[in-house]
Amino acid sequence: MNKTIIITGSTDGIGKLAAIKLAKDGHHVYIHGRNQEKLGKVIAEIKSLSSNENIDGFIADFSNLEAVKTMSDDIKNKLSKIDILINNAGVFQSAILKNKEGLDLRFVVNYLAPYLLTQQLIPLLEAGTNPRIINLSSAAQASVSMDALTGRTEISNQASYAQSKLALTMWSFHLAKTQAAIEVIPVNPGSLLNTRMVREAYGKFWSSADKGANILYDLAVSEQHKGKNGEYFDNDQGNYSKAHSDAYNTTIINELLESTKEIINL
Repeated sequence: MNKTIIITGSTDGIGKLAAIKLAKDGHHVYIHGRNQEKLGKVIAEIKSLSSNENIDGFIADFSNLEAVKTMSDDIKNKLSKIDILINNAGVFQSAILKNKEGLDLRFVVNYLAPYLLTQQLIPLLEAGTNPRIINLSSAAQASVSMDALTGRTEISNQASYAQSKLALTMWSFHLAKTQAAIEVIPVNPGSLLNTRMVREAYGKFWSSADKGANILYDLAVSEQHKGKNGEYFDNDQGNYSKAHSDAYNTTIINELLESTKEIINL
């Protein structure tokens, strides 16, 4: 059965590779990017590689939450359902450290943007067949500073990246409990994969980008992950594992969600 799949941050890296694999299976794949010209080129490339014409895309700069909201409106206007949402877009290093609201770019792109997009798309996911949300976490997870999240204090790139990834994981576990009809699986796709983001940040890599793309593909369509709602998959270990202890602390999660709602004004 062909699925309707959205993958954010998919004009490059593991998101693009996963999109190609899913397109080759005949699924309706919608990619996302922040550059219209590049988005168009990648859509054409995926169509050619997969012989699948059911490829399209959406545009938004995820450092701008208003743009994320506009993209969610575009999706709702175009689609009647979503079966799989892969929140893959992420950033580590950037020439610009904060967005126009003074929020750390890593928190915005890695956590706040997928939070906002997903909340807006819940009705479409509820209309999907065996809907699943896959959230890109990381082996790097660190306790979230609410002052850093809200832009009241500055922290290092590494710290904000690790905190944003834990924030995403904490919210994923909460979402899994509150959306019983939708499976939510946070995943560490693998450490130091051969992607542009990793090469720019560390100048080296440990594993092929295919390792990350393959687990995104499996999590999207494989029956072996059915019933894993609210569990964390660690692709470094190749199995379901435990995330950072804060991800299981209801008090800390509630504090995170309150701060998140204040920022986004939902």
